[in-house]
Order: sequence, then structure tokens, then C-alpha cells
Amino acid sequence: MEKLDANRRKLLALGGVALGAALLPTSAFATLSTPRPRILTLNNLHTGETIKAEFFDGRGYIQDELARLNYFFRDYRANKVKTIDPQLFDQLFRLQGLLGTRKQVQLISGYRSLATNSNLRAHSRGVAKNSYHTKGRAMDFHIEGVALSNVRKAALAMRAGGVGYYPRSNFVHIDTGPVRHW
Repeated sequence: MEKLDANRRKLLALGGVALGAALLPTSAFATLSTPRPRILTLNNLHTGETIKAEFFDGRGYIQDELARLNYFFRDYRANKVKTIDPQLFDQLFRLQGLLGTRKQVQLISGYRSLATNSNLRAHSRGVAKNSYHTKGRAMDFHIEGVALSNVRKAALAMRAGGVGYYPRSNFVHIDTGPVRHW
């Protein structure tokens, strides 16, 4: 009898895993489970720069490409570069997989120096004093041709960090901090 119960539990567990996998969108499942290159194409709306970077080759991060992305995400106001958390790039890549798009990401804000953040904070109540932007762990963006509400929904579904929704300013914020939303 115990053997029958153990087999039943294994079968039920296996069925639950199969059902969970079947509910994932095909592109999201492939993105999460397949070791393959991760490529991002971005446009910085403030500097006019565009970048296409393969930051992960399927086995590990590519340091030269991460350095290019760090520069791209720089505080353009102060011309300061900071190391960006690679998990932020992973989140963005997974987010595009959930949305089923590889369209260009329009970067509004990446890294912010403390001075830039303080200046923005003095002119806007929506800027956090201890912003993850100052730590190289946040970005504000929208994706060309994708409804902002859909970007928000996909970001929330990932449960991978903070998600802020700013429809009046036409951007979504994501960060690599604790899971939360506003």
C-alpha cells in the first residue's frame, strides 16, 4: 500500500510540473530553460545612441559586452559610468521573451549619480531618495510597438524585482531589488 501511495505522489507531482510547464508561454519557457545567447537592442532616448549587445553567450556573461552596456546605461548628465547589475539585463531579456518580442527597447533612465538623482528629486516627487538607479540596479523604459500596460503585466508576472508603472510619462521601471510594485 505504501508503494502505491508513493507512486501516486510521484505521478501527481510529475503531472503538476507538466501542467505548470504547459501553462508557460513557449517563448518564456525556452528563454528560462535553454542555454543560448542573450541579445538586447536598445536606444537611449536622451543621447540618441543605439546598441545591440550579446551580453551572454549561453555559457557565461561576455565582459566586453557588459562594459559596452554599462557605458550605454551611464548617467549622461554627469557623464559617469557604473557597473550595472547583469541581472537587470537578464530581466529585460526574459521580459521580451514573455512579450514575444525582440523589438528595440527605448531606455529613458539607467544609472544615475547621487547628484543627478538629488537634482531630479528636487524637481519631481516620483524620484526615490535611495533609488536603485544610483546603485546600477534599475532602468526606466518602454518597448517600441508594445503597449505599456502589457510591459507592466509581464514584468509583474516575472516577480523578479521592483516594477513601477508610469503611464502618463510612458515608461515602466524595473529593478533588481525586492519584489514589489507601485
